[in-house]
Amino acid sequence: MKIIETNIESHYKSNLPFVVYNKPNSNTVSSYFMKDDALSYTTSFKEEGFVFAPYDVKEKAILFASEKADFIEDTILLAPNLALKEDFEEVVTGKNKHLQLVERAIKEIQLTFLKKVIVSRKEVKNVSNFNVLNIFKKLLKAYPTAFVYVWFHPKVGLWFGATPETLLAISEANFKTMSLAGTQLNTNTVPVVWKSKELEEQQLVTDFIENELKEVASNLIVNKKETVKAGGLLHLKTVISGVLNKNATLKELINSLHPTPAICGLPRANAMSFISKHENYNRTFYTGFLGELNKKEPQLKTVNSQLYVNLRCMSVENNEVSIYVGGGITKDSNAEKEWQETVSKSMTIKKVL
Repeated sequence: MKIIETNIESHYKSNLPFVVYNKPNSNTVSSYFMKDDALSYTTSFKEEGFVFAPYDVKEKAILFASEKADFIEDTILLAPNLALKEDFEEVVTGKNKHLQLVERAIKEIQLTFLKKVIVSRKEVKNVSNFNVLNIFKKLLKAYPTAFVYVWFHPKVGLWFGATPETLLAISEANFKTMSLAGTQLNTNTVPVVWKSKELEEQQLVTDFIENELKEVASNLIVNKKETVKAGGLLHLKTVISGVLNKNATLKELINSLHPTPAICGLPRANAMSFISKHENYNRTFYTGFLGELNKKEPQLKTVNSQLYVNLRCMSVENNEVSIYVGGGITKDSNAEKEWQETVSKSMTIKKVL
């Protein structure tokens, strides 16, 4: 991993774009180090490279094209003395605003056709002596089951994340996606008990995804829901697989999924409208998606894409860190509990700062 570490430091210092990432449960770090600082986009999703897409579907997705990058892979080697922060004082800045936002969402659900909406907030912190490589290595150590990344472009910004959610994994025409919703603290209680609010929230996401995929795919298989661990949190997950229709495209498949109800809500148009009117900040790449696009695997003679929802993430400008967290609101939500859920989710990033 030494070459990748050296390239992270040299590219960041030279203001050259790069992305370095680790897939869930893998001991390999992959990277694209760009040869110049050109800002390129994809609208067709036919190119090969690494894509970084915003939440807003009207905005273009940034592409690090394979042909313009040095692609390097290496085995993860981490020093055992990487320190992670475990104790925090609860951050109360912005609490009242978030409580009001949640209450407004609950009222909207009670009075309209809106069934679920994801509301989020941005928490800004000042951090001295910020070290890009050190933060990335701490994320790797803390979250081996997540998709961990550091992404940088001098014309866009610096982003880190450790996301538990796959948007799409596709090899040729065979694909998998997931419904991930419902959150509780991991107290190591066996068996895990889920309340009706979380079960309903997760089922809404599953039903939406299955219905959307019928337009572009066949042979759909919806697996049983399961409990998965993401750091100190637990989520409900349902894996959905299928085959992309011959006359359908990867772009159509992506558009049918993004934004999912797990990061937006249902009905999708109503939820997006509520978020636009009431969140009062620009999510930019939070709840967008990122990952390998049309990566050729010569040994397998396949072309694969692996895309992840950009959750548990932060952006950095100078020494100011913006941490993004949110949660799904339904008619049964409790504003105080929803606030506490965002506090718990923020610990993913705070542990490495």
